[in-house]
Amino acid sequence: MGIKVIHRHGNTFKEKMYISAVYNGMKTTLKHFTKNLSDTSNLQSVCYPELKPTDITSRYRGVHRLTHRKEDNSIACVACFMCATACPAECIEIVAKEREDSVDEKMPAIFNIDLLECIFCGYCVEACPCDAIRMDSGIFSVIADNREDFIYNKEKLLSIKCMEGEGFSRAK
Repeated sequence: MGIKVIHRHGNTFKEKMYISAVYNGMKTTLKHFTKNLSDTSNLQSVCYPELKPTDITSRYRGVHRLTHRKEDNSIACVACFMCATACPAECIEIVAKEREDSVDEKMPAIFNIDLLECIFCGYCVEACPCDAIRMDSGIFSVIADNREDFIYNKEKLLSIKCMEGEGFSRAK
């Protein structure tokens, strides 16, 4: 009838207890442990945050920042909602208001990014027509005590500077 019978291995008591498999695994673990204990130069670890990683490329996406215009140092964002529309995590909240200095029609009254919901995809940076939002801050990790500290508002995003001097630059 075309039925193939496959005999199962491991029917003995010794094989059912997995003693030989556990022994072989522990032997491999102890071999690596003693090798690394005797020669620590082969360990691939970094004492973060004292030493920053050196293999970060210019396309690294760190914490967001909002930019200023070079001409008058005003906020570059025109509250077009393109970044919030492109965000798949829906972590950007923008409330627009009329601009007082008549440079553009509007500006953000509220611009919040929830870093706990953000997936750091970079779609907001790609969608921004004014180059107002960037992810080249060079901030590797964000630590806080409560959830509210992970919501970056407009003032906090404007205060973050670019890390261009340390190998970070805007990917063209």
